[in-house]
Amino acid sequence: MNTEMDWRSLASLLLFPVQMVFYMVKAAVSLLLPVRLRELSRDTVLITGGGRGIGRHLALEFAKQGARKIIIWGRTERCLKEACEEIQSLGVECHYFVCDVGNKEEVYQQAKAVREKVGDVTILVNNAAVVHGKTLIDSDDDALLKSQHINTLGQFWTTKAFLPRMLELQHGHIVCMNSVLALSAIPGAIDYCTSKSSSFAFMESLTLGLLDCPGVNATTVLPFHTSTEMFHGMKTRFPKLFPPLKPDTVARRTVEAVQTNQALLLLPWTMHLLVIMKSILPHTALEEIYRFTGSYACMDSFKGRT
Repeated sequence: MNTEMDWRSLASLLLFPVQMVFYMVKAAVSLLLPVRLRELSRDTVLITGGGRGIGRHLALEFAKQGARKIIIWGRTERCLKEACEEIQSLGVECHYFVCDVGNKEEVYQQAKAVREKVGDVTILVNNAAVVHGKTLIDSDDDALLKSQHINTLGQFWTTKAFLPRMLELQHGHIVCMNSVLALSAIPGAIDYCTSKSSSFAFMESLTLGLLDCPGVNATTVLPFHTSTEMFHGMKTRFPKLFPPLKPDTVARRTVEAVQTNQALLLLPWTMHLLVIMKSILPHTALEEIYRFTGSYACMDSFKGRT
């Protein structure tokens, strides 16, 4: 019996590098061939923070790509109502619910209301986020807690609320709108960077946990600085070399990632170089890169959302 297991282990060990080469070649070929996009006509999409910014663009993009129903959550009813009317003008059914995802009881209550009024959610987009925009010493304690509750813990509550039904249906997708700051933090946004790093770990664990769950998948999106009002005032040293992303571009690429079942999306593609450099360069070299690009001072002019 032990001998048989040893042979199986040896065979698996020898086969493993062959499998890795196969998947790498498959990924390379898929870049050259047209990819078949998943139909969204059966899907009901719920987007947190959907009243403005990237969330609003995501709601519009999902609607344009044929989603059956759109649901948007947020804390400001005026923004939600305006976004909802804009989506309905495209001929797509849309509903909005006022909900603070940092409040566990409120999330579960509104999730129940969604199921009763609209039906099952099959695509959940965790997009809601806040940024305090100050150093640790200058930060207010309550503001620091708020960032962690909304940016990180909110995903625990929303995913727990909607994932079980997706698993029952064997049809669903969890999307996390994260940030490249989860991989490369900057001064002046310690609350945001910490929460996004935690969120990234949450999604890595969740994605691995879904490997044996047929029909249910996950996507993590890590965009570079995006030109929305949330980071209003933030400046890079070389804006022409490192221009901020447009929110409609982020939305379009995110929906495509869902339709192609892409687990990780870095925007723009050059952010892959950042990951490689952090893996191989000494810390002193990275410090000089941060100084050269102005990462140390990019939040000095931060104003944030008014």
